[in-house]
Amino acid sequence: MAALARRDTAPELALRRELHRRGMRYRVQMKVPGNNRRTMDIAFTRARLAVYVDGCFWHGCSTHHQRPTANADWWDWKIARNQERDRSTDEQLASAGWSVLRFWEHEEPSAAADRVQQRYQERLSRG
Repeated sequence: MAALARRDTAPELALRRELHRRGMRYRVQMKVPGNNRRTMDIAFTRARLAVYVDGCFWHGCSTHHQRPTANADWWDWKIARNQERDRSTDEQLASAGWSVLRFWEHEEPSAAADRVQQRYQERLSRG
């Protein structure tokens, strides 16, 4: 598991390319305020918008997640722990005034970019 990519995954890169193509500039792997052990996949600091691209297997997508048969109890615990950490991170960011968007790796990058762009503009227009 340590050899698996934690950043710059293909779905994340596809979304970043689409956002960049639209002229949106962002920071990559920025630390979550108040928790230096967690990072945001994509961060728009001016709008305080955090974007995550979650893997279907590791984060338990209801559509694509396939439960392993070997060592199933441990994998159930692992996926549940990942989901708990995601919720905790969302709460930490919200309490710091950030908005969070999460996308599954199977979502179309252009559709995800549409939602990011819309939320970004909403956040900036609020002032």
